Amino acid sequence: MEQAQLKTLDDWLAYCEHLHPVGIDMGLTRISAVARRMGLAFDCPIITVAGTNGKGSTCAMLEAILLEAGYRTGVFTSPHLVHFEERCRVRGDIVKAADLVTRFERVEAARTQGEVISLTYFEFTTLAILQLLADAKLDVVILEVGLGGRLDAVNMLDADCAVITSIDLDHMEYLGPDRESIGREKAGIMRAGKPVIVSDPVPPQSVVDHAAAVGADLWRFGTDFNFSGDKQQWGWAGRGRRYAGLAYPALRGANQLVNASGVLAALTALRDRIPVTAQAVRNGLSMVELPGRFQIVPGQPTLVLDVAHNPHSVAALAENLDAMGFYPCTHAVFGAMADKDLAPMLARVAPLVDKWYFTDLPTPRAATAADLQARWMAANTRPDATSSTHPSPEAALQAAVGVATPADRIVVFGSFYTVGGILKDGVPRLLAPHLAN
Repeated sequence: MEQAQLKTLDDWLAYCEHLHPVGIDMGLTRISAVARRMGLAFDCPIITVAGTNGKGSTCAMLEAILLEAGYRTGVFTSPHLVHFEERCRVRGDIVKAADLVTRFERVEAARTQGEVISLTYFEFTTLAILQLLADAKLDVVILEVGLGGRLDAVNMLDADCAVITSIDLDHMEYLGPDRESIGREKAGIMRAGKPVIVSDPVPPQSVVDHAAAVGADLWRFGTDFNFSGDKQQWGWAGRGRRYAGLAYPALRGANQLVNASGVLAALTALRDRIPVTAQAVRNGLSMVELPGRFQIVPGQPTLVLDVAHNPHSVAALAENLDAMGFYPCTHAVFGAMADKDLAPMLARVAPLVDKWYFTDLPTPRAATAADLQARWMAANTRPDATSSTHPSPEAALQAAVGVATPADRIVVFGSFYTVGGILKDGVPRLLAPHLAN
């Protein structure tokens, strides 16, 4: 497609999908060369956030607190749930497609100036978003690291503070077979003399060793910062700073206090450059929002949306579902990528689920509904549970609503695509059929 024909954001995204021979091609050489041609640079503090789970929540809490403190924030996260523009927020607002299009044009001009440099979809789109953020005259930029850390596109920038959330088994074909290997990749975002917040309570030794090797200022959960709490409130203590009587973060789930603790450590580490008040911390944590992270949608039946897509995040989802109390019947809409470790994901939630609705997803990477059902049947520990297959998350949800009673709950999980399919026309409010009369 000629550049003259590239008018809309969708045009550019389709163009980017076919530029490079493979979808994932890790390394910083190509993207760094194009960034240099673009003159891409930031003159404000950069916070990078890597990890297996908890990255999106960590970015959202940092953003909410810093906005409350009056700072002009920019955020880059991926993937998106429904619309590509969700990947970038400036001053709390999702950016407009037209603003992204002009930056795609900048990337293409730089990429093709002189010797043409091939970029993957993720590299091209990352450069466009980073250029938009660099142009936005911001006080602080928060960047979620995509796959791994060391070779991820975001790592071409030097962060003023790095945060590493939980480290668990995911993307093993790219990052290595165990937590030590994966930790080594995540640790690649550390920089000499700069703070790195490790909020995983039991980090792989490779993370600790890498911090020592590069001379990063390591902040360890349980050593340099910690939290305590009861059912009403919680408190945080870290190097030279304390917060007491905090309300729980508005994001639900037991793991959110660990994420919030890492956030407060990062803000403490950067307090000379971007100071925040205790009131900004309180307000930010109480108002933070992030769709699809143990999102409970009130209705009859109750709807739970969670992008949990690996064994570690699914285990957290199961704990959170358990803590919700009694429901006569739990229905699960489940769609997932074929390369995930599906057996432990299904096994962990199986005791809580009475009826399964397996769904196809609109990407070639996904397992089919029939394959998911076969895997579940092979390991089914609940002979009383039932299952069915469906062509889309929306169709699966409709089937669940069709048989649910008002007192039931429906949980949708397994992938961003699964939850995104449910949210693409807005947040649904469920009404079980016999209440509609």
